[in-house]
Amino acid sequence: MKLRMIPLMVLSAGLALTALTIAGDPSAGRAAFEKRCTGCHALDHEKVGPRLGGVVGRKAGTVPNFDYSDALKKSGIVWNVEILDKWLTDPDSVVPDADMTFRLNDATERAAIIAYLKETHK
Repeated sequence: MKLRMIPLMVLSAGLALTALTIAGDPSAGRAAFEKRCTGCHALDHEKVGPRLGGVVGRKAGTVPNFDYSDALKKSGIVWNVEILDKWLTDPDSVVPDADMTFRLNDATERAAIIAYLKETHK
């Protein structure tokens, strides 16, 4: 059996693409956010859901004047990449009895949205 060597440039490009997919693409995230999230959320004001600008690093249930579920207010969660990924996959698995029913099955799309939301914290 003959082993084949993968050129370093091809391997590097593949690793970079994998890292981008895992980390998320903020520009794709903006488009995905507008498509998937803006029916209920905005970055800078409340809608059906709370504003999401600056959500990464924020304690759950703390946007003033938004009527959160008691479960979310009492959760003690501070939103980070991992928790947001779980939340967007299945909110009830993170906080049972939270009011959000939306689920996003596509991991690449979730990562992109989260990367975009991280940029709104800067």
